Amino acid sequence: MTATVADRLVFADPGEAAGLAAFLERLLRWEKNAAVRIQAGGGVAGVFAKPARFEVLAVRTGRLLEPVELDVTVAAGELLERVEEERESVGVPKAVTGPSWAGVLPPRGGWREFARVPVDAVGSVAAAAVGEFRERAEKLPPERRGRQTLDALAEEIWSRPLGRTGLPLRAAHAAHALGFLRGAEPAALLASGPWLRLRTAYGSVVVRRRPGAGTGPAGGLSVTPV
Repeated sequence: MTATVADRLVFADPGEAAGLAAFLERLLRWEKNAAVRIQAGGGVAGVFAKPARFEVLAVRTGRLLEPVELDVTVAAGELLERVEEERESVGVPKAVTGPSWAGVLPPRGGWREFARVPVDAVGSVAAAAVGEFRERAEKLPPERRGRQTLDALAEEIWSRPLGRTGLPLRAAHAAHALGFLRGAEPAALLASGPWLRLRTAYGSVVVRRRPGAGTGPAGGLSVTPV
């Protein structure tokens, strides 16, 4: 999956290396052995991940000081170790065998913005859904709190759309957990073919709709939220 080998990525904008480090740290809280796919081209680098417990893809992008062509899957922990905030750069670790999700990424172009929503409103909806899950789970008798029942409850909650946008709440939950819902700028909602995307200044969360689902959510939730 490697297009061109590069030893280091140098970012053009202040704070990008620190932002990447924060993204990787949050990712590793959910899965210590997480892998990420790095794609760089046209003066921009994107780091793609699939956070454990969320059926979504998370993306952190940044402009590069010098153009680099790169496509490689690496261990998230090793990438974090190579971030140099004072130099606004990150060393590229050796490639690893990528997980299956890394072979199917959203398109680079063709995105159409169809809505904007305040980030605090999205965060409030995600927090309320987490609270609902916990409340309903706690009300279940002990003999019914098995994985299957809790997974079904999680699927019910996180498959709901965010208002009338068609974006499933699991995307809002992931954006909240990864620290993307910050700042004063509203979050942009975009679509490209079967893909839906929630984008802020701190990163994006992308989901793929089920075939024939229209504006419905993509994928199933295999584990319970926390």
